[in-house]
Amino acid sequence: MDGNRVYGTAKNVAGKVEEGFGHATGDVRSQIEGKVKQAAGAAQDLYGQARDTASEATAAVRDTASSAEDKLRNFIEDKPYTTMIVALCVGWLLGRTHRPY
Repeated sequence: MDGNRVYGTAKNVAGKVEEGFGHATGDVRSQIEGKVKQAAGAAQDLYGQARDTASEATAAVRDTASSAEDKLRNFIEDKPYTTMIVALCVGWLLGRTHRPY
């Protein structure tokens, strides 16, 4: 859990307390400041959630790339001649696409 989520939630709770205190005392300024703190806390919490999601997505991509690299390495080690033929064919096809007529 990102620290921004913790601080954002704490700001949100503090804002609710301040807003409630403003309602109880009839202080409009405390009510408004409480709502502003709630909005800031909610924004910070959303930022923390976005960072958590991005971190999880990065980890998933890293795991997938590592898995694909391992599979490719195993294929090359298990079938070196097939790999060489495929590489030659791909190179030949790429060479044909850039040849002027």
